[in-house]
Amino acid sequence: MNAALSLLARGLAGIDVEVQALAGPRAVLVGKRLLLPEGTGEERLRRAMVAHAVAHLRHSTPARLARALKPMGIAVASAIEDARVERLLCRDFPGLHGWFAGSLAPVPDPLDLGFAALVARMDRMLMLPAWQDDNHWVNKARRLFDETIAHAGLEDCDAFRAVASILANDLGQMRVRFEPRDYAVPAPYRDDNSYLWDFGDADTPPDEAIALQQSGALGEGSGHPSAGGMDEMELGRYTYPEWDRKLERLRPDWCTVIEKLPAWQGLTTLREQATADSKRIPPLALPRSRHLDRTHRLRRQWEGDEIDLSAAIEVLIDRRLRLQPDPRLFMRPGKGPRPSSLLVLLDLSASANDAGPHAVSLLDVEKRAALLLAASNTQGIDRLAIHGFSSNTRAEVYYYRLLDFGQPLDAASRATIGAVQGRYSTRMGAALRHATSHLRGEPAGQRAILLVTDGAPSDIDVHDPGYLIEDARQAVAEAREAGVHTACIAVDGAADAYVRRIFGWRNHGIADDVRTLPQRLARMSARLGMLRPG
Repeated sequence: MNAALSLLARGLAGIDVEVQALAGPRAVLVGKRLLLPEGTGEERLRRAMVAHAVAHLRHSTPARLARALKPMGIAVASAIEDARVERLLCRDFPGLHGWFAGSLAPVPDPLDLGFAALVARMDRMLMLPAWQDDNHWVNKARRLFDETIAHAGLEDCDAFRAVASILANDLGQMRVRFEPRDYAVPAPYRDDNSYLWDFGDADTPPDEAIALQQSGALGEGSGHPSAGGMDEMELGRYTYPEWDRKLERLRPDWCTVIEKLPAWQGLTTLREQATADSKRIPPLALPRSRHLDRTHRLRRQWEGDEIDLSAAIEVLIDRRLRLQPDPRLFMRPGKGPRPSSLLVLLDLSASANDAGPHAVSLLDVEKRAALLLAASNTQGIDRLAIHGFSSNTRAEVYYYRLLDFGQPLDAASRATIGAVQGRYSTRMGAALRHATSHLRGEPAGQRAILLVTDGAPSDIDVHDPGYLIEDARQAVAEAREAGVHTACIAVDGAADAYVRRIFGWRNHGIADDVRTLPQRLARMSARLGMLRPG
């Protein structure tokens, strides 16, 4: 069998290629020797392995330095190079296309957005011109690949390396995780790509060399939940619908909200810093909310809708005693305190970590403003909660209860607020629905959500810019029906269009300067406390 495959390789490559058996899961190309895994019984798959190896021998530059690339970049560049050399070989031998196409990896689950699944979908798109895929990144790969063929030709290896760099950067922006030790090239007929790369240390196997670079693959701002070496405690999972603006209906149980507790426990320095900060934070003077409340009656009035029975009895008594009666006999509704609950919802997406023009991040200002508001709670809102959220696709909307209703602002609460980090994206609608569910359990009265954000709703699995805006708008309408008022402060000079669409004309404010956020937060929270419910 190996002799027949060696003859096939020689016929395709025009040079002698030795084919040998290998006790391993995948083909390996070493120089002009092809090692095929034992137990690969299907003849078509073995022929495809040989043809793919020949494509590299004919059209790839071997042993290119890999030290400048991150592991994810190496994997993407390898996949693009595989597709490029196969196209070149099929141009010379058109009948080989069926060998490659018939040996591709099975079609992944459309909901699987892992690295291997995306690469498998890209392989299929680049191999089969008629194949369709609804993933933005996969379609971008095909578009860039075809444009490079049109402008530079298939022979320009460096042009396709540039395509791979763009695609790898996009995956990093999408926060797609890559584990070198767990990754295998999806197409079973393709080799392990060790032929293409020189990792610089002959004593270090390629997989270990890639793994040694893993610390730089995601970067400091990767947003992986375990970044920083601390595990966050999960408190519960909840499912919510999401509005599809094209279908004009709610998708039931579409988003999963995961409540978590920020990993601050054990950080003595954070607790000490929180205690010290509490002594330096001045209180904000917030007016207590007052409403025209018909359950609060003002007695002994000169005029009104009803008779004050107690005052009328005293008039009769004064007349019997021949005393001058008090003519104030009426009652009327009056302004009196009624319970108000405010939930401040902080946008904890990765963009909140970015330093603004004044070298201060929105996240730091959000934390300071939240602490100021909580410290002034006794002078303003009756019940205050501070929560935060971020999202990593609809399956992972992270929700943090930093300070709950009725919880004292002690050192532990301050440390929790101080420890929260900005990660991932901004799936606003799901977070608003979950915040509304928390307010349903609050006493009857004024209940409100005040969202603080720095950008429009977005997530890596949504590429229609209007989709999540309309879903957030629907979530605000659902909150209004539940008796919860919703407002927003956006630290974004270009926010007017989307915040007005989501929250309405009067229910938003825009802070061009992040440093004004504490004052704007105080004023907006006081105004929400004085609004009528609904």
